[in-house]
Amino acid sequence: MSLQPMSQQPMTPPPPTQHSPSPSHNGDKPPISGGKAIVLLLIVVVVAVILAVTGIIPRLRARTTLQEQTNRLAAPNVLVDQPQLGQPSQEVVLPGNVQAYTDSPIYARTSGYLGKWYFDIGAHVKQGQLLATIDSPEVDRELAQAKADLATAQANAANAQVQSARYQDLLKGNAVSQQDTDNFTTQAASTATQVQSAQANVQRLQQLVDFERVIAPFDGIVTARNVDTGTLIDAGANRELFHLAAENVIRVYVNVPQLYSLAAVPGVTAGLTLAEYPGRTFQGKIVRTSKSIDPASRTLLVEVDVPNPKGELFPGAFTQVHFKLHNTRPTLIIPVPTLMFRSEGLRVAIVQENKAKLVPIIIGRDDGRTVEVVDGLQATDQVIQNPPDSLIDGETVNVVQPQRQPKQPGGGTAPPSGY
Repeated sequence: MSLQPMSQQPMTPPPPTQHSPSPSHNGDKPPISGGKAIVLLLIVVVVAVILAVTGIIPRLRARTTLQEQTNRLAAPNVLVDQPQLGQPSQEVVLPGNVQAYTDSPIYARTSGYLGKWYFDIGAHVKQGQLLATIDSPEVDRELAQAKADLATAQANAANAQVQSARYQDLLKGNAVSQQDTDNFTTQAASTATQVQSAQANVQRLQQLVDFERVIAPFDGIVTARNVDTGTLIDAGANRELFHLAAENVIRVYVNVPQLYSLAAVPGVTAGLTLAEYPGRTFQGKIVRTSKSIDPASRTLLVEVDVPNPKGELFPGAFTQVHFKLHNTRPTLIIPVPTLMFRSEGLRVAIVQENKAKLVPIIIGRDDGRTVEVVDGLQATDQVIQNPPDSLIDGETVNVVQPQRQPKQPGGGTAPPSGY
């Protein structure tokens, strides 16, 4: 069997088969549907929000922490303490003027020349004692003339009374007319009034003559003598003859500030101290007040009476008056360095919830070391000691606890440094 060679004929490719385009053949991705795109967008947004939150919140926390630390470090450190309660009574020292209980200038009531004086300055006299005599010859002559006029008037009046009575009897028998009788009756009444006038003139001149004797009107001491023998005396207040003062009890007038006016009432005891009597105190008490505040000084005028049996206190002297006044309202005591003088007025800084609050106050007594607060503070307030000048209302502060005070001998503790 013989093999025959195949004929070499050109091979022709087969015709392409018609198929639909496939992504496996050209490498393109299939299109995404609308629902899947929304889901994918939400996932991206959520991831972005998570990343933003996890990155921003720590930064905000760190920033807030840094700000708090900065504010805390910038807040001033302050030392606080509560005000002390004031005493139920307090001693108030005020200046006073010593005056005699009775103080009177002696003037002349009649004119003439000083004949003689009997007491000089410093002399103790009793009521009714003769201080001096005045020679008044003119007044003496006027008195003699007045007495003569009185005698004439009395004689005329007696004669008129006799004539009037006579005509009254004659009228009953129709011996005289009614008109003549009335004339004599009127004349009798007129002369009677003339007698009264003359008597009054005699009494006036007699009193002027009596005033020639200058007598003491009360028990006291002669503190001044302004005339001498032969001095021309004019009646009236032109020249003071003597000055008399009663010193067995003295008056002391004190101007009490309005703040203490309600406590300065009659019966309150008072002690007087004078430089010339070191270590001594003269006791007295308030006897009366003016019950009126002086609008110029805003003070109440108070009178203190002090017994002075030995005459150790002189009128016109200056004294310090120590009053024991009961507080009509509770007061608080704070150190002077706690005060803040601002343009809007006096202020004190207190701490409330770690913030400074500037409160206005009204102060009373000030002894240079502490002041008495009568209004504006409470006993439980935490008052800032030595506040900085830059402190403002509402500013955050750091409260520093005060150090414990060292023990004092006897088991006590030393008072706070601010007091």
